[in-house]
Amino acid sequence: MLQFINPLLHKVIQSISPCVLCGIDRQQHHSLCRDCWQQLPWSKSMVQRQEIDIQVACHYDYPIDRIIQKFKYEQHLHFQNLLAGALLQLRLPKIQAIVPMPISNERLVERGYNQSLVLAKMMAKALNIPIWQPITRLQQHSQKGLSRLERIDNIEQQFQINSTSKLRYRRVLILDDVVTTGSSIYALKQKLEELGCQKIYAACVASAEI
Repeated sequence: MLQFINPLLHKVIQSISPCVLCGIDRQQHHSLCRDCWQQLPWSKSMVQRQEIDIQVACHYDYPIDRIIQKFKYEQHLHFQNLLAGALLQLRLPKIQAIVPMPISNERLVERGYNQSLVLAKMMAKALNIPIWQPITRLQQHSQKGLSRLERIDNIEQQFQINSTSKLRYRRVLILDDVVTTGSSIYALKQKLEELGCQKIYAACVASAEI
């Protein structure tokens, strides 16, 4: 019986809680009121980076840019429901697993969590599919001042296949928060192809201008 009480209680709390953006109207859509949800800088389209088609929920404009920054760098984890909800508005293909964009141990210590993994967990639960993390990321270096080819080469060297992983999936979704140049997604895709993945899709909360 308890398994039915918790979701019901959650809905009741949401129905009387204020919107996490305006703080005025009650929550109706993934922690936002109707107006704030409708006024997000929606894109719900495909962008191409490094010859990869990437589905994006929003443009990297206000207020989604500030929400992602606070979620990513300032531990405002209460925004995870909103960001995952935005991703769920996309028409995602049929996939077997979600691959969150890995971050290095240094970044993990610095932030306390992998923001893409947090969103992937909510997505995986909603879609009833597993999370797959066969790739680790070594120390991340600054990309400033590098040419396109140097940037791709630099990022490709950061990703490493986890040899202990025995799981294999053929149709996967790479999940990240923001796509700019797409270099990280491209590098991760290359490694997943080495593992035998045949269909590799990508989705991000927002796309920023290059």
